[in-house]
Amino acid sequence: MTESAPASGEASAPPGVIEALQRLQADGRAGVHATAETVHMLGRLLAADLALARAAVLRALVCLALMIMFGGSAWLLLMAALVALLHGVGLSWLGALLLAALLSLAVTMLAFWAARRYLAHGGLQTSRRQLRRLVQDALAVLEALRTAAPPQTPDAAAGPAQEAQS
Repeated sequence: MTESAPASGEASAPPGVIEALQRLQADGRAGVHATAETVHMLGRLLAADLALARAAVLRALVCLALMIMFGGSAWLLLMAALVALLHGVGLSWLGALLLAALLSLAVTMLAFWAARRYLAHGGLQTSRRQLRRLVQDALAVLEALRTAAPPQTPDAAAGPAQEAQS
């Protein structure tokens, strides 16, 4: 005895299911497109942030060079000229040396402050903030999907209980 093939009307899915699958497919494609666009924009943001960091590092290196130059050469040049001038005006040797050292230290600290300010741009803060926001949004969507579990049918809920009683 052979089974007869089902009639063509029995094998086709109801029209509502096909439309739902088509909508699901379109929504999936839209989600993939939105994800690709987000990744592309995040890449552009990271590239811009890296360009800013590169410029900040170059400026910081210039300030560091100035700091070293003034820290070293100011000690030699200003000590010689200023100490001689201050001693010529009547200041003691100790007072003249102290004023020259304070001037050199002030210029060194100014260059240090500028270098530190420029290096703050190298932390990629904008990219970190956007990536954190993207991850938080994705986690919120996953949590919403996890908590919105599909309702169980009475047969599925009663199935394990009936098997345990048997």
